[in-house]
Amino acid sequence: MCHCLGEDNVTTVEADPDVAARADAALETAGFSTWTVTGGGLGITSNRPEHVLLVAEVVSPGSETTDRIVKVDQYAKAGIAFYWRIEQAATGVPLLYTYVLDPATKIYRDGDVFTGALKAAAPFPVEIDLGQI
Repeated sequence: MCHCLGEDNVTTVEADPDVAARADAALETAGFSTWTVTGGGLGITSNRPEHVLLVAEVVSPGSETTDRIVKVDQYAKAGIAFYWRIEQAATGVPLLYTYVLDPATKIYRDGDVFTGALKAAAPFPVEIDLGQI
């Protein structure tokens, strides 16, 4: 995301401080420095959804239910318009699922599913080689 959007446009939100530290270290190694919110990150995004255009959630082993159901519901209730879920496929190349919020119902509608490469026009034009992430 940093490579495509610029590091100033990416904020990492992670409830687990150890995971946040590993993510920060990996981003630093890749040459990026982003904002990281640790701990009560969901409270921050749900209180200020006007500051969040897109949430991209990487599903982690061991927290699949939280990542796929609990967080999604919180993002939708907060009014965040776009949600992307990234999962590791058996092939090793990530799958990226896109969702768009129905503002009347506060429920996400299924969008496109990408593997190999993402090419999206909304919420902004972006192309990402998923094999490189």
